Amino acid sequence: MNYILFDGPSRNNLLPFTFTRPVADLRVGILTIREKWEMYLKTTTTTVTEDYLSDKYPMVEMDENIMINASFLPNLELVEMVRELSENQAIFKGEDIIAFYTSKAQEDIDFNRFEALEYNADIIKIEYTYDIFSKNEEAILEDFGLLTKDRHSCPIPSSNNVIGAEHIFIEDGASVEYSTLNASTGPIYIGKNAELFEGTLIRGPFAICEGAGTKLGTKIYGATTIGPYSKVGGEVKNIVMFANSNKGHEGYLGNSVIGEWCNLGADTNSSNLKNNYAQVRLWNYESEGFVNTGLQFCGLMMGDHSKCGINTMFNTGTVVGVSANVFGSGFPRNFIPSFSWGGSSGFSTYQTKRAFEVVERVFSRRQLEFTEQEKKILEQVFELTRPYRRA
Repeated sequence: MNYILFDGPSRNNLLPFTFTRPVADLRVGILTIREKWEMYLKTTTTTVTEDYLSDKYPMVEMDENIMINASFLPNLELVEMVRELSENQAIFKGEDIIAFYTSKAQEDIDFNRFEALEYNADIIKIEYTYDIFSKNEEAILEDFGLLTKDRHSCPIPSSNNVIGAEHIFIEDGASVEYSTLNASTGPIYIGKNAELFEGTLIRGPFAICEGAGTKLGTKIYGATTIGPYSKVGGEVKNIVMFANSNKGHEGYLGNSVIGEWCNLGADTNSSNLKNNYAQVRLWNYESEGFVNTGLQFCGLMMGDHSKCGINTMFNTGTVVGVSANVFGSGFPRNFIPSFSWGGSSGFSTYQTKRAFEVVERVFSRRQLEFTEQEKKILEQVFELTRPYRRA
């Protein structure tokens, strides 16, 4: 069977992270949503997404296909239902479509002609940007079980201070010395070739992915995920950081999501709690306004390729778009459009020529090429987000 992950109606609610990737390639828990489905299904998947992303994330259609809404995270019960789908059958959760069978010969999809199968059990759905961190604990627990089943951890070096060793899993090549690992509050997963510098303090649930690392004396509260080849220092709590990003110095970051290729300057601090303890409102691209998250704790949402200078301060519930450059004293406004340059005193447009020069330098440090494909995606994001910029 051929499995295709589609963005679904939540895609715009998940901007700015879905400006540069399909919903399927968001990371929550230890794995991306695509990686979860592929591990459960034991096969590769392709994607239905925005046209400008389709060259990088193409769809492969065959005679028989099962389409899966990527907003829903898999579990054993759901995967069995998906595997057993046949012609003109669809799985629903209430009014939401989870998956359906389709053939290449079908010209249109009319769910009124489908047999509706109801999925009644609990399931994790990633519908809004803040779901990525607020549901990260559940997702880490699911992924930890999936990744470690019938496997043995590498030994925990004796120099570490350890609580709950049976809930700690270390992959090959990881370096963990003179750190405190407390898995009594949730599992700790340390990926292949990850490195925890001395003095790192971790309270689970926590995951650090392949090639990622912590700096000396880093303080981490769960539920936190550090993506592949990212670096983190200072104090963090309940954050999800995607791949190849850096918060390498002191400063606090809590209840936040950081995209790929971001850099937070030394002593950057982000508020995650309002002074009046009210629920946090967050910019939403679908409604083009601020919406109530229902959360008391909500920090920074930063899209791919964005950067901030030393001593940057972010207000509670700040959304930063793609390829923004934020610097200076004071608090900038709490919605910063993509390709913005500036800070609390105001922003100008960060022109693509200058922004792309930075991307090329950053990629070259990792021996990667800034391809025409990547450039075209960012050029399209620049055009799509033009109406949000004031200059």
